[in-house]
Amino acid sequence: MATKIGDTKTQRRRKPSNHDDRKISSRLDPEKARERVFHRAAKLLAARPRSVEELRECLLQGRGATKAIVESVIQRLSEYGYLDDARFAQSYASLRVQQRPIGRQRLRRDLWLKKIDKATANEALDLVFAATPEEELIDRAIEKRIRLRGRPQTRAETKKLFDHLLRQGFAFELIGEKLRAISNSEIDEDK
Repeated sequence: MATKIGDTKTQRRRKPSNHDDRKISSRLDPEKARERVFHRAAKLLAARPRSVEELRECLLQGRGATKAIVESVIQRLSEYGYLDDARFAQSYASLRVQQRPIGRQRLRRDLWLKKIDKATANEALDLVFAATPEEELIDRAIEKRIRLRGRPQTRAETKKLFDHLLRQGFAFELIGEKLRAISNSEIDEDK
């Protein structure tokens, strides 16, 4: 006689795992849950720096984490100096500008995606662009693009360069000014 898959005689009872025990114990002991959330936060911050709001979202998705526990862990991490949105925003922005030339608008959007509030992001952007002016960054971006693809010869190629610089977050007026300067220098070279 063949056994069916749904036959109750052939199914075995599942033994409770340690995972189930941890879930129950975290509900019973809030101090252990707080410690577990703190260690998870430390691991997340060791992997890469995060903003306060970004860390809060990650921790709330974890097992045994309640809003009260997460808030106490975030407060403790802030007291220790591990969480500081202003420092995070400034270091993130300066690192991005060092890696490749990008504009203020793109950097502002990236900081917004990292859950940095508007005032903190603007302060960080002011500091970063005071150290490295946006004009210098757009010149580097144009140089790199010309080095890789050559000088734009046609209107379509100039449009592609313009669109590329817009995607990099540079201001419309600044791009127009720089591209006009490039086209004027080409006319001067032809004479």
